[in-house]
Amino acid sequence: MDEIDRKIIEILKRDARTPYLEMGKILKMSEGAIRRRVKRLVESGVIQRFTIETNQEGPAAVMLVSANPSIPTSQISKAMLKIDGVQKVFEVTGEFDVVALLSAPDTPRLNACIEKTRMLEGTNRTNTMMVLRYW
Repeated sequence: MDEIDRKIIEILKRDARTPYLEMGKILKMSEGAIRRRVKRLVESGVIQRFTIETNQEGPAAVMLVSANPSIPTSQISKAMLKIDGVQKVFEVTGEFDVVALLSAPDTPRLNACIEKTRMLEGTNRTNTMMVLRYW
């Protein structure tokens, strides 16, 4: 990856729908050159997926999970990803082992997501913080 690849990624992070022609104008390159670079970034796994971000409608939370040392943290993380409402999961260092971003259309469904996570094998304790505002 070179500086041009990094600039392409920054443009795509701001808006993944930016046309290759527009990126080419910004970077003073042809549309074809941008297209080839993006294709290479996807094929090499640098760009893993293109996605959308929506305005959050409904409650959201950040959940911290402390894992039982006898259960691999990756096992808990993978199980969490299968729960409806779990958006992202991060394995972290510190007092807690896993951090998850949760969202749901309404409070009962968010609570169900939290309860399912608490019941996972290997979950010792959790700390859930409701999101009050997005910036």
